[in-house]
Amino acid sequence: MRKNWPRRVLIIVENLPSPFDRRVWQEATTLVGAGYEVSIICPTGKGYEKTYECIDGIHIYRHDLPFEAEGALGYALEYSTALFWEFVLAWKVLLTRGFDVIHACNPPDNIFIIGGFFKLLGKKFLFDHHDINPELYEAKFGRRDFFYKVMLAWERWTFKTAGVSIATNESYKKIAIERGGMAPERVFVVRSGPKLDRLKIIPPVAALKKGRQFLVGYVGVMGKQEGIDYLLQAARHIIFDLKRTDVHFGLVGGGTSLEEMKAYAAELGIADYVTFTGRVPDQDMLEMLNTADVCVNPDVANEMNDKSTMNKIMEYMALGKPIVQFDLTEGRFSAQEASLYAADNDAVDMAIKIVQLLDNPAQRIVMGQYGRYRVENELEWKYEAPKLLEAYDVLFDDE
Repeated sequence: MRKNWPRRVLIIVENLPSPFDRRVWQEATTLVGAGYEVSIICPTGKGYEKTYECIDGIHIYRHDLPFEAEGALGYALEYSTALFWEFVLAWKVLLTRGFDVIHACNPPDNIFIIGGFFKLLGKKFLFDHHDINPELYEAKFGRRDFFYKVMLAWERWTFKTAGVSIATNESYKKIAIERGGMAPERVFVVRSGPKLDRLKIIPPVAALKKGRQFLVGYVGVMGKQEGIDYLLQAARHIIFDLKRTDVHFGLVGGGTSLEEMKAYAAELGIADYVTFTGRVPDQDMLEMLNTADVCVNPDVANEMNDKSTMNKIMEYMALGKPIVQFDLTEGRFSAQEASLYAADNDAVDMAIKIVQLLDNPAQRIVMGQYGRYRVENELEWKYEAPKLLEAYDVLFDDE
């Protein structure tokens, strides 16, 4: 047995409940499999209302949030409430199960306050960089104001507090080094690779096509920077301008813009051609994506999305689906030849690329096979798990 065992980890995540947050859950189960003791603090959510439960040996402590925030002041209230409960529950975990390291998952970047406090008590702090929050703020609100500067300050203080940071891609690693001032040897790229035992290829469900020949699928958050409006505009172009009434669109996911996007679909006159499922269980998501002929990632071409790796792309690839997306740096790195790339923020070009694939089944098969092969041989979580464990070894080697 190596020194410092058992190692005890407290993961704090603010924006999604566990085990719904797939990256966090994969990290937690990987750590448990390597002999760590793991606790998680996270918010409650639909289907995850219990304030405490133990799943697969992982102890989960959940807290309520007042609402799903919109607007700068709304986010300030959400973040303050979450920080309060995270601090309270961290003490509860410390006094009951104990922990040696806080593993902080953003957004937001204010968990360093808790990490810094417990460092005074001899605990370690690891930062798991999920989103670049200054760019996320700019994408949501379209400005670089006082709150944008706050985001930059929080990010800088988070990196200064962290003994080790984990980046989801090389773009994020560069930010950790250049903007965060971290030593390169203390930044580890751990991509959010899918697990193929979860993302199973299953028979299509014809009823999801609503009597039409083709289905275009999407899974993800319904938010402003996700570009759902571009996808709906592309759908309108396909249906009315290209006169293709043989295509249905299945959109899986919830978020602050869900109702707004439903209303927008009605305004465009395409509501009968679009199914919005909201947040659904994995089985429903898998049925939709396995039935889809083409999957779409309409994330807006901006600085934030250009540097971010989107889980949905690799999930599409894991299921052998061809993809259409805008030409973003990390999106292209993930998908490569599994995707066609539309001109940035051009809904008409996205529509043209979708129809190109719908009308070319041989191309769809080749692209889908390429994506699946890339996941199986390069991007699956099993290739990332050792990097996570290496980051922890470096963190504990500081003793």
